[in-house]
Amino acid sequence: MSSNDTAQSPAISATIPTPILEINGSRQFLSWLAEQRLSIAFTTYQIGKVYFIGLKPDSTLSVFERSFNRCMGLCTTSNGLYMSALYQVWRFENILQAGQRQDGFDRLYRPQIGYTTGDLDIHDMAVDSNGRLIFVNTLFGCLATLSDTHSFRPIWQPFFLNKLAAEDRCHLNGLAMKDGQPAYVTAISQSNVVDGWRDHRANGGIVMDVARNEIVCSGLSMPHSPRWHQGKLWLLNSGTGDFGYVDLNTGRFESVCFCPGYMRGLSFCGNFALVGLSKSRENRTFSGLALDNNLRLHRIEARCGIQVVDLRTGDIVHWFHMEGVVRELYDVVALPEIRCPMALGFKTDEIRRLLNIEDSLVPSN
Repeated sequence: MSSNDTAQSPAISATIPTPILEINGSRQFLSWLAEQRLSIAFTTYQIGKVYFIGLKPDSTLSVFERSFNRCMGLCTTSNGLYMSALYQVWRFENILQAGQRQDGFDRLYRPQIGYTTGDLDIHDMAVDSNGRLIFVNTLFGCLATLSDTHSFRPIWQPFFLNKLAAEDRCHLNGLAMKDGQPAYVTAISQSNVVDGWRDHRANGGIVMDVARNEIVCSGLSMPHSPRWHQGKLWLLNSGTGDFGYVDLNTGRFESVCFCPGYMRGLSFCGNFALVGLSKSRENRTFSGLALDNNLRLHRIEARCGIQVVDLRTGDIVHWFHMEGVVRELYDVVALPEIRCPMALGFKTDEIRRLLNIEDSLVPSN
């Protein structure tokens, strides 16, 4: 497929049962991936898959997927990835050496270590400056890290929660790191009762400063995916469809552009933002928000896929959309300096056969 054609992967429809998966991309999306030396990974807990989008050796679209039950949070490490699943957190390690290829792929991620956490409804994840995984424990409304002996170790919770309880009171969901430390989080509300956040979806959303444990922005609608980039705190005001940033001097959210879908998942590559979109869900969580009216005003239906936004102009300069079996995304991460990634899963025999040896033997004289 040339970069001037619509990005479609007909081979995917042959490997996924009905309904099929169809991927359509903007005309220059593949050229942009090549220019940026970039590939993309994203999760969809709706069908339990992690996808890797890249370029094959002949510069056509590469789409690779693996199945993990309710996979959501995703973040990069120096040589791999962390990903949350229904009741586990998996650490993936790339087992290819620099310059090595496996069937045309330049990254091969193997699920190396699994941590059993129980169903914590883990959302955003990040690695701090000490290499420690920090994740949003949405069920308990706190930031947490992994434990060798327990389900998790809490490290921070909002001031308005009076206890750690498995009640999803405020729907804490997003995490922004700054200088290698947790800096900001998003929540749907300040509720301190079980499942109380659902009554505040329209305008109860907040951003909190972790170090000061105080609210720095309020009045948001279903905020997600805060990220610190180029000196600004960016986030997705998902309930309205607005991508923008928080002016920390005024506490106001400044919209940069409207994205046609329910936004979750945000990553950056230089002057570009990668924004994950989902189609509307027919239930109370997604419906009845300002996003519905905004879609009608723009005369467009909700899309599922990724939009590439130029931060300098607010223009959506590239995109790819998914039709068929995939309707919702959760997390999106950019994979710089990676052209064509893949991963091992547990549903085929590949993981049994692929062996590698750590070079630890001392040569004899």
